[in-house]
Amino acid sequence: MRQTLFDVLAPRLPGCRFLDAFAGSGAVGLEALSRGAACSVLVEKGAPAIRAIRENARVLGGRGELRVFRQDARIALPALAERGERFDVVYLDPPYDSDLYAGVIALTDASGLLAEGGVVVVEHFHKRVLPERIGGLLRGREIRIGDHRLSFYTRG
Repeated sequence: MRQTLFDVLAPRLPGCRFLDAFAGSGAVGLEALSRGAACSVLVEKGAPAIRAIRENARVLGGRGELRVFRQDARIALPALAERGERFDVVYLDPPYDSDLYAGVIALTDASGLLAEGGVVVVEHFHKRVLPERIGGLLRGREIRIGDHRLSFYTRG
């Protein structure tokens, strides 16, 4: 899944600002840095996952700017936007069994976190159908990889 994600995002990554709002172990955000992102912001609410992110970052060494926030994404996204943060890539991978998908996509749009020309990438279970349009975001591409799907939203 990550290989496909980063193959698609490759042209956008050099120098980009990357946000992973459900970071888990931090693998996606850290890989974005290793592939040339200037900054990667990781949001995760679980303490064990935060410890894993910090350990993984230590092992991988420093490339680019890494910022880690222990907070629920629904609180962190508006807070980041309020501080004037803008991201070229926003990656959303909420728990598959949650009802967070449409809400956090809409929140990403409404908060103004997405930079001009940016993309929101949502990873989800392949049978979960996400709306074609959420707020000002339009799904332009979907890729299925096994039981997973990546949906790509841009301003439309």
